[in-house]
Amino acid sequence: MIMSNLRRYHMEGHLYFITNVTYKRMPFLTEHIDLLFDALNSVKAKMSFYNIAYVVLPDHFHMIIDPLSNDISEIMKRIKLSFSKKYRYITKYHGRIWQYRFWDHIIRNQQDFNRHIDYIHYNPVKHGMINNPSKYKYSSMHEFINNGYYQSDWGLQEIDFVDHDFGE
Repeated sequence: MIMSNLRRYHMEGHLYFITNVTYKRMPFLTEHIDLLFDALNSVKAKMSFYNIAYVVLPDHFHMIIDPLSNDISEIMKRIKLSFSKKYRYITKYHGRIWQYRFWDHIIRNQQDFNRHIDYIHYNPVKHGMINNPSKYKYSSMHEFINNGYYQSDWGLQEIDFVDHDFGE
């Protein structure tokens, strides 16, 4: 398999929306959420970055990060490798874990930021996992409610994301 030399744009001071998907959409991430959070925390300890918002579903996750002066490709590579190592050790699984690469989008302005934050927090409803985004436990929604950015009933009515590409 020949892989292209994908070049990502790093723009200092910008936030990135990231989508990362498991290989063949195997649904194991929420079952092993502790391993994913361990991987995120161990990478954050070595490479400073801010995880502003996130949602983890069984077969993919989204997050908005501020990579500070770090390369997002290196951050994602380390997160995927760290999770994979821990997952393989615990489960004795030897196959592929992640799809190649990841999808990213540079947040352009406040409206774009708000739209992506909403998309992240509404994602479990979009995928039919739950009816109330505030009840989903693998997301930063609770932090956003506690900080007054959302009401606890936000997202109970359908939100329209049809016109936007969020990397799924």
